[in-house]
Amino acid sequence: MKRVYDDTYVPKYLSGKWSWDKKLDRLHFEPHRDLVDKKERYMETNGYKFLLTINQEEEVIFRQEFMRGDNTFDTDTVVINDVRDLVLFLMPGDFLTAKFIEFIHKPAVHRLLHALIIYFEYFLRMVEFVLIRRDELAGNMAQIQSEQTNDMKRIFSIYLSQYRMLVARNYSAILKGEGDMSQFYHMKEIVNISSTIHDKYFHEQFLAVAIQIVWITLHRRAYYVIEMEMNRLFRSEHFTSNRAEYLKFTPLEVSLLYGRNNRLVNYRSQISPLIQELEHVPEEDLPILWIGERKYRGTDTRIVEIELEYIVPGPQLFMIDVTHGILGHPKILYDTLLNLYWPAVRFANFSTEYDPYQIVRQPCLRLPNIDENKIRKMSSKYDQFFKVFRIYEPFSFHMLMKWIRRDKLIKYYRTGGVLEDIYLRCTKDLNNLRYGPGVDTIISKYFKLIARTRKHSNVHYDNRSSVGTISNLSMQKERKKPLPDDHFFEE
Repeated sequence: MKRVYDDTYVPKYLSGKWSWDKKLDRLHFEPHRDLVDKKERYMETNGYKFLLTINQEEEVIFRQEFMRGDNTFDTDTVVINDVRDLVLFLMPGDFLTAKFIEFIHKPAVHRLLHALIIYFEYFLRMVEFVLIRRDELAGNMAQIQSEQTNDMKRIFSIYLSQYRMLVARNYSAILKGEGDMSQFYHMKEIVNISSTIHDKYFHEQFLAVAIQIVWITLHRRAYYVIEMEMNRLFRSEHFTSNRAEYLKFTPLEVSLLYGRNNRLVNYRSQISPLIQELEHVPEEDLPILWIGERKYRGTDTRIVEIELEYIVPGPQLFMIDVTHGILGHPKILYDTLLNLYWPAVRFANFSTEYDPYQIVRQPCLRLPNIDENKIRKMSSKYDQFFKVFRIYEPFSFHMLMKWIRRDKLIKYYRTGGVLEDIYLRCTKDLNNLRYGPGVDTIISKYFKLIARTRKHSNVHYDNRSSVGTISNLSMQKERKKPLPDDHFFEE
């Protein structure tokens, strides 16, 4: 059960249940006080336990200490940084190392997570399309596929490979260990020895966090599909666990979802599907490798469409009528755990005619032109003169140390540390943010000034107010007098 309040220091997410109070003859909300030993409190991702729900005290700690502040860009909308901070708060304490926290805040990792969200947004639509077609081709009322249907499937598979290529481009930039990623490279500089065991656990932790970020961003749907495909992308099918919850695809469906470059060979010479996408890049898809680095100049509308989805920030996605999960949605529509709060959606009055965030509308696959591949091969390309500059939120050393001491902070607040409610917050603001002298000082100076100016004047008071009126003769006399030294209040 969730609730939403206006104040940022009041809990918005309450875990509990409703029951009927016979004495008061009304509904009563009973929050879950003790969730330490509850099985529903945790979920397992790649062998690691992530928090699935939090209590009221943990929510206040998260919103006060770890949530993105109001002084950041687009603070009223949901961006990748909001999802990342939530996952960092929900992840196990073993992940809280300085190296991993710094790695997850790097711009290269931010670009990889962004590309993964775009890819899985399209991949889940393709899986839904495959399952619908599977039902249509089975049973007594099975439909016959035409050649145009097969052509459309080939185009959909190419689209999926293009998004996968964008993920592979960003992933390979991290693997090379160049620039600010050199400190995370697995080979030591002088001895050239690989820290295999440490790099293995580091890679496993990143995959678990990436699965959580993509799953939460995509409205927490199709978790097992996301987990299965994420492990396949970064490991290959040889090292993907065989769980009963995973979907089983036929060879024809595999060729549609996994693309034209998917090759399964002996595990000793097998490489990940992401790197396979970069081994055989068609000539018309080469501009995809420069998306986000250089501005595309050409007539290929497909490249322009992918570039627009990638370079447009999340808060502006509604301007191009594109959705990437919850990115760019107003925060008022979500609770602390970024679950959609439906009462707020109803008050927003969305409809099929007015639905900028595609909450009411069902996201769907756009039917492509059958001859689109032939048209793309005949498109023109021009020289690229313009670079694309990206802006990222700075990550301070103070926040790094705060994330490392996450468990200690939670323990401190639970054992007597003071959490700021709205009253303490206002008191603190009044004490710290002083834009001038105090109220008592201003009033005393005002009466002192009034006493000096009215010393030799005839003042007539109105019984209905406390403000006096000075005669014209007295005002002329006062104008000739010099002003007192403390006429101007101190700033």
